[in-house]
Amino acid sequence: MENFVLIGVFVAVGMLFRQIKAFPKDTAHVLNMFALYVSVPALVLLKVPHIALSSENIVAAVVPCGMLLFSALMVMLGERLWRWPGSATGVLLLVVPLGNTSFMGVPMIQAFFGTAALSHLIIYDQMNMLIFGTYGTIMLTLYGTDTSFKFWTITRRILLFPPTTALVIGIALRPWLTSEKMTLCLQNISMTIVPLVMTAIGFQLQLRLPRHLLAPLSAGLFIKLIAAPLVALLCCRMLGITGQAVHVSIMEAGMPPMVTASAMAVIAGMETELAVALVGVGIILSFGTLPLLYLLM
Repeated sequence: MENFVLIGVFVAVGMLFRQIKAFPKDTAHVLNMFALYVSVPALVLLKVPHIALSSENIVAAVVPCGMLLFSALMVMLGERLWRWPGSATGVLLLVVPLGNTSFMGVPMIQAFFGTAALSHLIIYDQMNMLIFGTYGTIMLTLYGTDTSFKFWTITRRILLFPPTTALVIGIALRPWLTSEKMTLCLQNISMTIVPLVMTAIGFQLQLRLPRHLLAPLSAGLFIKLIAAPLVALLCCRMLGITGQAVHVSIMEAGMPPMVTASAMAVIAGMETELAVALVGVGIILSFGTLPLLYLLM
């Protein structure tokens, strides 16, 4: 759990930096962009040679599909019971089924299970992005109000998403990524993920609770942070499925909402305050829910 303490330290450092005027307002954006284009792709290239097709890894590909179905059904049930406005329902249907499986997932999985578990995370994360590219695009088209939003815009962004590009390159160049020098180089670069991402998260953390969106916000975060991972855990227990890939998948199912999905909701003209609050408040709460989920396993 020393790594989890280290995560808290970097989050606190980010919060401290936000109070220092020397750091510009876009500091978090710069840190995230470096992690997205350099640190995370390096991690993907480092772990691709160790990904093996196995029954255990199939779980990491199936769980996100199950979480999509469960979360969407729960949101639609909530809309029927509490009659949320269509704009709020659209944001929940888009953001709640998709997790922050990369930025938040990498440091958290590394903290709880070690670097060896990250190969399972890559499979889960890529399936999460595939769901975003298909299901997410449909939700943005149905509920978005920005008529300039194009299907091919989000499709192009997903295909050119740096971790996805790194995965394709890693598969193509797999034999050349196992050399000692290359492994050491990629390992050193990938180690920058935790300080960069956690500092950025701390820098931009804001507790925002719009009163008129309190009910859908609370319901969305309950589904994402508590109900979904517990259902995943229960299903795996009932099926007798065990192993590190299962544990990683359950933890990934409990990650806070995806930052990219929230950003695309804002761009598409959906309920901005709810989309932003789901991510911000979700990240804060996940520092409590994820350790509890780990203890349950």
